[in-house]
Amino acid sequence: MNPLDRVHGGWVHRRRVARLADALLPLLPDKGIVLDVGSGDGALGYELASRNKRLDVRGLDVMVRGTTLIPVIPFDGRRIPFNDDSVAAVLMVDVLHHADDPKRLLADAVRAARSIVIKDHLRQGLGAAPTLRFMDWVGNARHGVSSPGRYWSPGEWEKVFAELHLQPLVRETRLKLYPWPASWIFGRGLHFAVRLERASPEDVA
Repeated sequence: MNPLDRVHGGWVHRRRVARLADALLPLLPDKGIVLDVGSGDGALGYELASRNKRLDVRGLDVMVRGTTLIPVIPFDGRRIPFNDDSVAAVLMVDVLHHADDPKRLLADAVRAARSIVIKDHLRQGLGAAPTLRFMDWVGNARHGVSSPGRYWSPGEWEKVFAELHLQPLVRETRLKLYPWPASWIFGRGLHFAVRLERASPEDVA
């Protein structure tokens, strides 16, 4: 393991998990099954379940690691292996920009759960795309996770939400994932979290 991996896998990763839990727990339902899609080592799911014992957090991943902190189910990256409306929420943290067909995966999440919680990137501002590619490489290359760089602009996110009849209920852009001065480089409006729910028929009409 090189020095960059040691720093990121140790201090950076632990801090990031804690900060993400701070931001995401208020967006999740108070109880029920939460599917953490792209759960990786399960550290975030474990942290969320530890903070709220009424949440049953289960992982889904296309590459299940040898050791995980929560149960992780393998899946094909397209269809979530749960019945319609069978879970309280689907959680996707920095997942959709890795998916072969992000809109299709999000649509299937909408099928499985009424509530969707997303943390992902925003391609906005000077040098956004190369900065995001670098962050992805640091966080994922050592695990063999491909980073195709499908980063959506704010307008592209809103377009997909509208096409899938999703209503953003709570949105957060000040996630404070990085300490200063790293926040000046890797924060700066490149991240957001949102809770979405399927629009009611009268809202769609």
